[in-house]
Amino acid sequence: MKESEPIRPIDDYRSAFAEVVMNSGMAIDQEMIERSLAYTSLLLEWNQVMNLTALTSPEDVAVRHFLDSWMILPLIEELFPDKQGLRMIDVGTGAGFPGLPLKICKPDLKLVLLDSLQKRVKFLEQAAAAAGSEGVECIHGRAEEAGRRRGYRDRFDIAVARAVASLPELCEYCLPFVRPGGYFIAMKSDAADELKQARKAIHLLSGKLEKVEEFTLPGTDMRRSLIVIRKTGSTPSAYPRKAGKPHASPLL
Repeated sequence: MKESEPIRPIDDYRSAFAEVVMNSGMAIDQEMIERSLAYTSLLLEWNQVMNLTALTSPEDVAVRHFLDSWMILPLIEELFPDKQGLRMIDVGTGAGFPGLPLKICKPDLKLVLLDSLQKRVKFLEQAAAAAGSEGVECIHGRAEEAGRRRGYRDRFDIAVARAVASLPELCEYCLPFVRPGGYFIAMKSDAADELKQARKAIHLLSGKLEKVEEFTLPGTDMRRSLIVIRKTGSTPSAYPRKAGKPHASPLL
């Protein structure tokens, strides 16, 4: 069991969220903030006994978890204007970022949260309920295996990942889930070097680089990149390779 620190009062987090929303100018209403706070409260509680996040201060939670996740919202609207009921999978979601914050602001999303640790999946199920988010499917498994399952392969409008892995690895984990014409959005702090490394992976996995959006998180000096890869065809049957292979031998 990890040594825990006292949990800060939830009003401290409420103030941090209000400041983030004001600085960002995003259309996040009070109900969305309250649902985010319910999710945060459960996150902090579970984090006392299992490792979900090292970022627990009100400012870090509001900015580096929620605001960072919400920055994808304008991109989703741009890629799929006026389309409701988009299917999204968050691969290697961990504590639920960016998937659950996006679901809070777009309740019509049909969201799947995929994680390789069963204990985290149990947390995610409770977090979705605490946030009042219906229609969230939380599944336990490795991306290399889930990406071959019927009903998941070539089926999603959007795959997102904020996982700590190289872009060639993430492409092999995520693109198999995306339907032709859909998009994989990779969240990175810096895109240039990783894009060079990922050219082969993107091509082999039937993807095409659509755009890279670079920005600074509002109210901070933290740089971010959203790498948008469009799926041009079905995933070749050879991919994803067996569990562990994308990490041990990435498609370079």
